[in-house]
Amino acid sequence: MKKHVKTPGKPSIVIGKTDHERLNNVALAVADRFPEISDGLLLELERARVVADISVPANVVRMGSSVEYETDTGDARTVTLVFPGDADISEGKISVLTPIGTALLGLAAGQTIDWTARDDRQHKLTVLAVGKHPAGALTSRSGATS
Repeated sequence: MKKHVKTPGKPSIVIGKTDHERLNNVALAVADRFPEISDGLLLELERARVVADISVPANVVRMGSSVEYETDTGDARTVTLVFPGDADISEGKISVLTPIGTALLGLAAGQTIDWTARDDRQHKLTVLAVGKHPAGALTSRSGATS
C-alpha cells in the first residue's frame, strides 16, 4: 500500500483500510471497460491517508455514509455513497464510480473539492454534514457492476 500523496489544490482525504482495499479492487475490476473512471478512483485512493477502520473520524465520508453537500450553484443534496451494485439514484444512493461519488470519498464536513462531470464541466462541492456510518456498511457488496 502506497503512502498518501499531496495533490496541489485538492483537500486531504482519509479512507479506512477496508474501504481502501475494496475500492482498489473495484477500480481494477472496471479498468478495461471504464479506464477514465478507474483512473480517477485510483488517483483518489493513492492520495488518501489510509487509517484503521475504527480511526476514520465520524465526520468523514466513507462507503455507506449519508452525505449532505452543496454545489457551486447553491443546490444542496443528501445522498448515500455506495458500491456500484447498490447504486439507485431514485433512492439517493450514488455509486463511488460516478464523478461526484469519487469526489465525495474521504472528505470531511466543511471541506470543498473541485470535480469534473462526465460532460467535462468543472464543478465545486462542499460537504455540509456526514451522517452516521451504518454498522452494516462494511459488509455491503463490493461488486464492480454498474
